[in-house]
Amino acid sequence: MEAEYGDRSGCWDKLATQSAGDDAPDIMQMDEQYIREYAERGALLDLSDVDTSEFQDAAVEGGQTEEGLMAVSPGVVAFSMVANTDLYEEAGVELPDDSTWAWEEYRSIAAEVAGGTDDGVYGAMNIGEPMGLQIWLRQQGEELFTEGGELSLTVEQDAEYVEFTQEMLESDGFPPADFISENRGLGPEEGAPGTGAAAIQTYWATQGPPLAASSGVDMEPLDVPSSSGDAADNGAWIKGSMVLSASAETEHPEEAKEFIEVFANSQKAGEINGMERGLPANLDVREAVLEDAGEPEKKAADYISEVEDQVASGVPVPPSGFGQFMNIVIRAESEVNFDRQEPSEAAESMVSELESALQ
Repeated sequence: MEAEYGDRSGCWDKLATQSAGDDAPDIMQMDEQYIREYAERGALLDLSDVDTSEFQDAAVEGGQTEEGLMAVSPGVVAFSMVANTDLYEEAGVELPDDSTWAWEEYRSIAAEVAGGTDDGVYGAMNIGEPMGLQIWLRQQGEELFTEGGELSLTVEQDAEYVEFTQEMLESDGFPPADFISENRGLGPEEGAPGTGAAAIQTYWATQGPPLAASSGVDMEPLDVPSSSGDAADNGAWIKGSMVLSASAETEHPEEAKEFIEVFANSQKAGEINGMERGLPANLDVREAVLEDAGEPEKKAADYISEVEDQVASGVPVPPSGFGQFMNIVIRAESEVNFDRQEPSEAAESMVSELESALQ
């Protein structure tokens, strides 16, 4: 077996080209936003024979489409607010009770932290997309798209969300639009909390440990604020992370399935990977990994377990075209951030573009 490495920024264009030419790798790291797209055009091997009997349900459901089990996730993650505890301590502000905080408290605490720290340090950053939009909709009892892959979002809902995010960024303690724009796409190590420029930002919980290691700061994963002030209503969910798929054109289907099964179920592989690919989805492997885990890793694991206890349901497998959602949502929000459009105008453009992406 020969590994093929590539830069993430161009990997999806490269994989699309390889797949179109029936030259995709036997085994590939897939992403949830592309699973259905590749599955619907028959590019992925059905992995239903892979043993997932010891897996957390969310890790299996996220790779299941009408075509079969199209991806297997060795780990699971949950969206979180990761807080730089040094900045809270410097500002003399206690970490919030994340089981009860609502968005209004989130804004007021951000202002307190910014007011108690040096100039150029912000209390909070913007919310990562499109997960922020999904979380907000789930707090209203809605989803971004249906089980059948159709867009559920209306222009009216979207206008409310864009206005909500804009009001947040106009609050004391949040950075200006140009700072946010410059920080989009940066990894955790280069992002604002890791460099001491902001006290809190949304990340997948398992990004907290490497962020803590690179910054030398204690990073605390917190529940996302809710509209009601109850963490059980905050819309969070558990999902697979860094999933593995196999090409439908592979000349070695059994070997590909065996590799994925060992990679996901082997305790040795789990110990090597640690939590690099999320909290191990295989519960036996998880137990073994956590025995020797450090404090940051245990905090992330505890957080994901808490979300699992709170969550009412997961999100449907993203539809084909979901890979374009992040850029579409960010582009619309930026038009409002830089005062080029009103929320209602940006919402109309965003919903139209999202619908086109799904078509």
